[in-house]
Amino acid sequence: MAPIMPSHPDSETARAVADPVATSLFAGAVPGCRAAPFLPMSRAEMDALGWDECDVILVTGDAYIDHPSFGMALVGRLLEAHGFRVGILSQPDWHSAEPFRALGRPRLYFGITAGNMDSLVNRYTSDRKIRSDDAYTPGAEAGKRPDRAVTVYAQRAREAYPGTPIVIGSIEASLRRIAHYDYWSDKVRRSVLPDSKADILLFGNAERALVALTHRLAAGEPIESIRDLRGTAFMVKPGWRPADEWHELDSRALDKPGRIDAHPDPYAMEPAAAAPRPAADGAQPVRIVPAAERVAARRADRARTVIRLPAYEEVKDDPVLYAHASRVFHLESNPGNARALVQCHGEGPGARDVWINPPPVPLTTPEMDFVYDRPFARAPHPSYGGARIPAWDMIKFSINIMRGCFGGCTFCSITEHEGRIIQSRSHESIIHEIEEIRDKSPDFKGHITDLGGPTANMYRMACKSKAIEENCRRLSCVYPGICENLDTDHSSLVELYRKARAVPGIKRITIGSGLRYDLAVRSPEYVKELVTHHVSGLLKIAPEHTEENTLSKMMKPGIGAYEEFARMFEKYSKLAGKKQHLVPYFIAAHPGTTDEDMLNLALWLKAHDFRLDQVQTFLPTPMALATTMYHSRKNPLKKVSADSELVETARAGRIRKLHKAFLRWHDPENWPLLREALIEMGRAELIGNGPHCLVPRQQPARLVAAKAGGGRKPGGCAKSRARRGA
Repeated sequence: MAPIMPSHPDSETARAVADPVATSLFAGAVPGCRAAPFLPMSRAEMDALGWDECDVILVTGDAYIDHPSFGMALVGRLLEAHGFRVGILSQPDWHSAEPFRALGRPRLYFGITAGNMDSLVNRYTSDRKIRSDDAYTPGAEAGKRPDRAVTVYAQRAREAYPGTPIVIGSIEASLRRIAHYDYWSDKVRRSVLPDSKADILLFGNAERALVALTHRLAAGEPIESIRDLRGTAFMVKPGWRPADEWHELDSRALDKPGRIDAHPDPYAMEPAAAAPRPAADGAQPVRIVPAAERVAARRADRARTVIRLPAYEEVKDDPVLYAHASRVFHLESNPGNARALVQCHGEGPGARDVWINPPPVPLTTPEMDFVYDRPFARAPHPSYGGARIPAWDMIKFSINIMRGCFGGCTFCSITEHEGRIIQSRSHESIIHEIEEIRDKSPDFKGHITDLGGPTANMYRMACKSKAIEENCRRLSCVYPGICENLDTDHSSLVELYRKARAVPGIKRITIGSGLRYDLAVRSPEYVKELVTHHVSGLLKIAPEHTEENTLSKMMKPGIGAYEEFARMFEKYSKLAGKKQHLVPYFIAAHPGTTDEDMLNLALWLKAHDFRLDQVQTFLPTPMALATTMYHSRKNPLKKVSADSELVETARAGRIRKLHKAFLRWHDPENWPLLREALIEMGRAELIGNGPHCLVPRQQPARLVAAKAGGGRKPGGCAKSRARRGA
């Protein structure tokens, strides 16, 4: 039986690309739509539901787990709520097209994703070594998805059913929507669009665009004519425009010293002026244009402007142009003022433009609730039997309360994907999910393992003024300091914690998401609430570094903010009568980090008696600003030119290994390398047995003997956490 199809979108829902108002997520939803126990993964399941075909088939590189933390379940259930029949192809064998025919031809399109993680980040370490397991696969089995999964899956789906529209999305597609540096091949690659030959790409949190696209395809609109949805990218012929009145700006003409162009001033007052009177000779006086009229004119002009980035063929060979394009791209990321972008790929008759519409408008709280309140089974698909899926074990009792991050850390891809504007769920929706876990999870013992998101404590934080937010072009709301226009009130989050603890059957709630400590210190009440009730002995926190030289390239606060939080943490732990510790995370070999920076960090760790077992080396992910620094050796946080600031980066294996060794200064395995480096740096006084020394002069006899005998270091593997103390 065909699903109930809403009518074709009217003029209120078929919006122009730059319209800041977007289609409501509720438009076209089918009240009382019957939900499947699980979205079908086989013909037999389709038959049991009475389906002769699927409207949409979602392809994912992850195991299918029907839980809102997994993207395919989230969007699949959302489309189901709109009356569409959605099937899932989970981790299909990509070596032939046959597995992509398992559910038949979809009536509307294939939706292709790599899964919750980028397929290359999932498979390779920061040293480009292949991982031995995959947390998103039953039995943690590695090798169940291809490298560059979006491209491979899209090609196989096209081969299986030629002519069926291909829609790509997820973080892998999102972060590869323009020409980008690819760490694993060590070169600049094209946008994923020409490689995958997809019809359209949905980037960011794409619920709004996905629902609108699906309804319009169901109404018979050809996919090649759907060009007005925010949060989408597609290939067009050079010179294509949405309408005649559009005009193009070259990004190189815009990138003047300082900001790209003047911002409308939301504080400007309209000047009082007398009505204009013509002069005796008929000449018209100069009219003072009110500020509101000027802002409106600029906004209308921006809505019809596309910025041309340097072509792929230019940025792949010119690091300065690459850094410039990255800078412009990130400055055009606020949904309130971002313009469309275009980038040419190819030369001559085969040249095509990648057109990128402005980012999606964030979801409102009622819309967030609607997305997360779907009837999820909250379990892996039954076909996996009792196979352990590590990612499921980790999040099965955790709850997403928000999305987005305004921190702007240059090494992180969350902002590029989810945006800087925080989208939060209501208390009622979150409490309902807690009750769902309690009532429907047979192995639940009363412990909620997280109420969080990209950051634990940005819930409901926003700019104090909508006008300021829509005109802002800052890359971070908290760097170099917390913006005076940012509302950092934690009271709603504190209230949520208290409500959640009061739910019958809930014994304990801990916070597993990383904490933004520079925000937390502004609310002693929040820190006290957190430390007293929601820390399980250890709390993750990420200062990332101690040296301003490196922190400025990360856009992270100074170490003083961390130390202030640490004092508050210690104070409230003692008041609660608990012995608790912070688990600090640091990054080695971040762009701009010198050997001296890493040495100073190691000395700080020693002075604070931190002995880290788990450390991370910088991994350049596509489109991140720090990745731009790594590739181009330029700083896109400032104006980029051939003679602008040079950012030196640890690229060679030995230097990256050394920077990582500084983080584990206490490990005897690292002492030979550290001794050698300290001598080269002229810091031999740090070698010895005195309290001021970083490493001793001699290796422990047991290690010398083990090395001579070809044996392994005794004592087994280290615990998989950072520990404080000896």
